Amino acid sequence: MAKSKKEITSTFKLMAPAGAATPAPPIGPVLGQNGVNPGQFITQFNEKTKALKGKIVGCVVTVYKDRTFSFEIKQPPASVLIKEAAKIEKGSGVPNKDKVGKLTRAQIEAIAKEKGKEMTGHSVEALARSLAGTARSMGVTVEGM
Repeated sequence: MAKSKKEITSTFKLMAPAGAATPAPPIGPVLGQNGVNPGQFITQFNEKTKALKGKIVGCVVTVYKDRTFSFEIKQPPASVLIKEAAKIEKGSGVPNKDKVGKLTRAQIEAIAKEKGKEMTGHSVEALARSLAGTARSMGVTVEGM
């Protein structure tokens, strides 16, 4: 009986700018050492992520024995979504003293709904509380939580 599934040789994760990835370091070398053709990957990745252009997105790449690959695009990290919503460049170096931005409960719940498929939690409320903790650790005040 022949195997219907391809044999997987490696699986790895990487973060890249959506719609604007290039084979330059650090992406190209990671792809090359895992047996993935960087040119093919970059073309397919940019095509799939052009709607999210400008955001950093995660990607899980699976490489098969015949040197083909598949990949799954993940949502941007919570910190990127929080920075975007608060309109800040980066988080605070001393989050318990220096506050760098504010978010409302509605903004946190919107991020929770967007990111909810990839987070663990029983409800939007639970996910929002988790994201509020992430925001606080970045020096962002969350009003109403």
